[in-house]
Amino acid sequence: MAEDLVLDTWDLHLERNGREHRTADMGCKQLVVRRGQPFTLTLRFSGRGYEEGVDKLAFNVDTGPCPSETSGTRSHFAMTDCPEELSWSAVMQQQDGESLSVSLCSPPSARIGRYTLTLETCTGYQGSSYHIGHFILLFNAWHPEDTVFLRDENERREYVLSQQGLIYQGTCDYIFSVPWNFGQFEDDILSICLNMLDINPKHLRDQNRDCSRRNDPVYIGRVVSAMVNCNDEDRGVLAGRWHDPYDDGTNPMSWIGSVDILKRWKDFGCQPVKYGQCWVFAAVACTVMRCLGIPTRVVTNYNSAHDTNANLTIDRYLNEKGGQERQSWDKIWNFHCWVESWMARPDLAGDYDGWQVLDPTPQEKSEGVFCCGPAPVKAIKEGDMQLKYDIPFIFAEVNADVVYWVVQGDGMEKQSIQSSVVGKNISTKSVGKDSREDITHNYKYPEGSEEERRVFAKAEHEKKSVPEEDEALHLKIKVSEGANKGCDFDVFAVINNNTDVERVCSVRLCARTTSYNGTTGPQCGLTDLIDIDLEPRSEKRVPMRILYEQYKDNLTQDNLIKVVALLTDHQTGDVMVAVRDVYVENPPIKIRILGEPMQNRKLVAEISMVNPLEVPLSNCVFVVEGSGLTHGQQVKQLEEPVEPKAEAKFRLDLMPHHSGLQKLMVDFESDQLRGVKGYRNVIIAPQPM
Repeated sequence: MAEDLVLDTWDLHLERNGREHRTADMGCKQLVVRRGQPFTLTLRFSGRGYEEGVDKLAFNVDTGPCPSETSGTRSHFAMTDCPEELSWSAVMQQQDGESLSVSLCSPPSARIGRYTLTLETCTGYQGSSYHIGHFILLFNAWHPEDTVFLRDENERREYVLSQQGLIYQGTCDYIFSVPWNFGQFEDDILSICLNMLDINPKHLRDQNRDCSRRNDPVYIGRVVSAMVNCNDEDRGVLAGRWHDPYDDGTNPMSWIGSVDILKRWKDFGCQPVKYGQCWVFAAVACTVMRCLGIPTRVVTNYNSAHDTNANLTIDRYLNEKGGQERQSWDKIWNFHCWVESWMARPDLAGDYDGWQVLDPTPQEKSEGVFCCGPAPVKAIKEGDMQLKYDIPFIFAEVNADVVYWVVQGDGMEKQSIQSSVVGKNISTKSVGKDSREDITHNYKYPEGSEEERRVFAKAEHEKKSVPEEDEALHLKIKVSEGANKGCDFDVFAVINNNTDVERVCSVRLCARTTSYNGTTGPQCGLTDLIDIDLEPRSEKRVPMRILYEQYKDNLTQDNLIKVVALLTDHQTGDVMVAVRDVYVENPPIKIRILGEPMQNRKLVAEISMVNPLEVPLSNCVFVVEGSGLTHGQQVKQLEEPVEPKAEAKFRLDLMPHHSGLQKLMVDFESDQLRGVKGYRNVIIAPQPM
């Protein structure tokens, strides 16, 4: 009779498995692997080695508070000669004396999350059980059978592995990007993301059912979309606020990364972090989804409609001076950010695999909860309104009509028809480079095309807007160069007569400060009513100067001024409205890198910015962060105010701990100037061997 097989020690090969599973950047404190891909462990026995035919080895893997085989949250499997495709398997790799290497593999449809691993040995009738340890299983975009499989390696690097990115803001006429540190592999972030799943209301209602559904990225996406906001009092991550004051929290403009937000949420016992706006909600959701292994990108939709009564029409009421006449619950956001995550949709009949919209910004309830999606981008483009989830709401965000009503002095309302303005320049960061990719064509067919008409008929939407070329008179607003903070600048109403006869009209321009969600503030510019004679096929310009004196006290942190032009055609009595949001530019932040960037060697960054205003900047703070470059956030408070036109400058020591392309991101805050952003790409050479 052979003596019992006794396990002495074991090795989970954290470094090797981490490298092979592309999780090494999460640190080597725990085993993190991707589903459907083998990982290795070595068992060392005491006294004698494993003998085939004499000893039997089996493993148990468990996840969740009440694991069971029927829920797919527990598996018992013996060591065999060949791997199983559809279930957990253990295959002997090699034996060296008392040491035995085993390759374990999960099915590509396994539940993700924290697992416990135990080994059972059996010799004759004698058996022993050993607790080997814990590991974490993630989705696997590299495995063809995983529902999040993405074919292109460059896309997998960008949408799963990249810890930094750019988020597009501004206006459809002035698009710019802000840097963001997603930081999904930073210390503690994976643990925080898994805790988020464990405190979501679906888990608290039925732990077993929730854990058994964690193999499905559609389910996970819906949970994350709800948990990033706190509107359901579900201990969600972020509280939203779209107006001053932000004194009891952090101004949404100030954030430059998700790590600080997620760590604060954890440290405050899962109390909501104050405050977020759409790009902050989207960026945090992007961090969580990438961390769990689901390919995800942040997307910006310009002139995004929030259609509360779902009639695909946004009505705006103006008085004859271009001011807002009455409040409307429907809004046009300058821009609105959501995320797209890549996954198969076996729950839907038809070909709806690919990018899915998830929107964690709390706007409308979906099945009783503030979340949105996943909605297949293909279904939005095709107007398939009945499919899951929330397609009518997103369809309206990119397709609604805007109708301006001009309320005249006698109470008469005149409708202004105009060409489409909603759902423009839908943008995301390009793969592998810092340029913008326009993905509008994924969401809608070309304007005026036969396909667009077909989709609108299916969506029961009759388009009210008219193509530009069909207008007798065309009105638009142009901006001079140099709309910079601290400066005066000019805007123009440009009127084109597209007919063969002379036209007479009157024009007025008005400007107001505004927020990116469409709320307008006080007036900062108004012209008198100007009469114009237009020759056939001619163009005229009407200027208005916008003075810094007039806008400086009421400009919101979004740096936006809404310019409205009203035109009345004397021949027909028709009224035309043109609207343009002008972005008033912040000064640039300059970042110089001094020294040769190398892993684990000191590097110095010199960071500077010139005060563009006529007044000193007080309480100035620079915040610097970048995964792989800084350990957390580095905060530099300036002791002295920065005088007008003077330069604020400081140096910061860095110790890069990852090689390759990294982004150093900077945010500047002061009492007079907020949310100024800058970044610099730094290529870190690997440490010489």
